[in-house]
Amino acid sequence: MSFRLLSLLLPLVLSLPTLAPAQTPAPAAPAALASTTAPEYRLGPGDTIRVQVYQSPDLSLELRLSDTGMVSYPLLGAIRLGSLTVSEAEQFIAEGLKRGEYIKNPQVTVVLMQARGSQVSVLGQVARPGRYPLEQGGTRMSDVLAQAGGVLPQQGADRVVVVGTRAGKPFRTEVDLPTVFEASDRPGDLVLQGNDVLWVERAPMFYIYGEVQRPGQLRLERGMTLLQGLAAGGGLTQRGTEKGIRVHRRAADGSVQIVQPDMAAALRDGDVIYVRESLF
Repeated sequence: MSFRLLSLLLPLVLSLPTLAPAQTPAPAAPAALASTTAPEYRLGPGDTIRVQVYQSPDLSLELRLSDTGMVSYPLLGAIRLGSLTVSEAEQFIAEGLKRGEYIKNPQVTVVLMQARGSQVSVLGQVARPGRYPLEQGGTRMSDVLAQAGGVLPQQGADRVVVVGTRAGKPFRTEVDLPTVFEASDRPGDLVLQGNDVLWVERAPMFYIYGEVQRPGQLRLERGMTLLQGLAAGGGLTQRGTEKGIRVHRRAADGSVQIVQPDMAAALRDGDVIYVRESLF
């Protein structure tokens, strides 16, 4: 390239706008992970705890919380530990010993020996109805049902009603048991709190009599049709006929209606199926 051509191009190059270097966008900050730590158990009336103070055997003993959540502890007198977590109770006792200048730097350990204060009631169609302790925070509904022996087969419904309080307000919810285990993290498996009441309802039933193999009361499964109901009853006898099958059904006003549904029609709780005898 000649010197003359270069001298002509140089002013044009210098007059071009300066381009800023391309900047790589900064990586997005990682989303905060949801905490999966279960809430700590909170002490309640009737709980038994063991308090241990390092190098102070006279201050290490077992205590039982009174009905008001109080305990009598050496040097500190009557103190309230009810509604505190184990770690909060450790800190509370340590601060009391330090504040009273009994121990310069107390190291306190509290161990929950027996949980009786935070309990739930399990009622209805379970093997062992009664009250069961929540021995740790984050106890789920399925855990307590297992302690109660599970839902009675053929008698218990697939639905559990849970009542209690949350944030000081009345709480009520219905849990559909089959959906609880649809996901591995069991999002529908309710975390229970003290004084919750679990009620397992009676399973829906239907009744069948007349010319069937096994007349009587049977469990009504979800979506069960009239044909499936007849099969659950063992099917028709040799004298039975599908013609003229009648279903006695209670209406919303309490009256009983007699219907003749299709074999594919869904049965309802309390339906009474009557299978007539064939005339021929």
